Amino acid sequence: MVEEQRAAPERPVRNWGIPLGRVAGVPVFLTASWLVLAVLIMITYQGYLAVRRPELPQSLAYLVGAGLVLSLLVSVLLHELGHALTARRFGIGVRGITLELLGGYTELDRDAPSPAVELLVSLAGPAVSLVLGAVAAAAAAVLPDRTLLEELAFQLALSNLVVAAFNVLPGLPLDGGRALRAGIWALSRDRHLGDRVAGWVGRLVAVASVVFVVLLVSAHVITVFGALLTVLVALTLWTGAGQAIRAGRLGPRVPLLNAGQLARPLFAVPSGTPLAEAQRRYAEAVTDDSGREPVLAVVNSSGQLIGLVDETAAAQVPAERRPWITLDAVARSLDPGRILPAELSGHALVEAVRANPGSEYVVTVGEDVLGVLRVADVVQVLEARGPSR
Repeated sequence: MVEEQRAAPERPVRNWGIPLGRVAGVPVFLTASWLVLAVLIMITYQGYLAVRRPELPQSLAYLVGAGLVLSLLVSVLLHELGHALTARRFGIGVRGITLELLGGYTELDRDAPSPAVELLVSLAGPAVSLVLGAVAAAAAAVLPDRTLLEELAFQLALSNLVVAAFNVLPGLPLDGGRALRAGIWALSRDRHLGDRVAGWVGRLVAVASVVFVVLLVSAHVITVFGALLTVLVALTLWTGAGQAIRAGRLGPRVPLLNAGQLARPLFAVPSGTPLAEAQRRYAEAVTDDSGREPVLAVVNSSGQLIGLVDETAAAQVPAERRPWITLDAVARSLDPGRILPAELSGHALVEAVRANPGSEYVVTVGEDVLGVLRVADVVQVLEARGPSR
């Protein structure tokens, strides 16, 4: 299972699934992908019991499979609560827990303040799974042999111990990868170096997982379903590791971001102006050596900004029709969620953009509009080559 903790300051909880309520004050959601997994587990487990316990009615086998699914759901939830409650113990807010196809993730409102806290939060989940596995194994040992309860306890013990072992592998985005990142962070004093190293190790873990599953399939140890699920996990690991590497590379440049400094000036044109005329004025006023190109905007009779021209929509209007189409027809109205103060900078600016995804944001100083921030300009700063300071 893949555990992912995401920093989300100043943001509401993202509801990406079915709300299940709150546990210890933490909102819990269930995605549709988990329901798909539940059906697959029930079908697979029914087939397993049909061979192992042929005397069981098919309906009872499905019922036992449903019990296993429910037990796994609770186990994953407890694993995530291990992360969540440990984080909260150190003053880190918890936005919510989402249970999905490959396990779950806990969304935190900020990053760990120190390597020690990062280590404890990352290993709390596997520790919970380890304890659950040990308790279930002890129950399986004392329950009567070849009973349904003994079988259920055995499967629960096996699944929790596998989850604990897999999650402590030292590669992001696994819990063990976060522990590795914490260690590198502590030794180098560079969190971003930890991201990059643990990300590359995560890619190695993903490749090793695929090689391992190929060997198991060749030896007829696991089913096709198990192989496909493992490959899906490996692909998820590869993607998460790539994101960690990218974050480690871009992270040192984030402090360079400032909404006011990156804002493009406005080229204001009154509402009702024909598109052709607006483009003519813009072309005359803007030259190649005028610095960062302004953004064509629509203002009312009082000079107040009422919209930004969508360049793609404007370009799609045939040239012969542009004298008869007003600028307003190809302009986007202002979104209150995409208005940023000029002083916003660094990680706060990145999180504000993540909270309301878009391509352009109006930048203001008090009640005055300073200009427009384009995400492309933010990306250009982050991906620029050279020193970050």
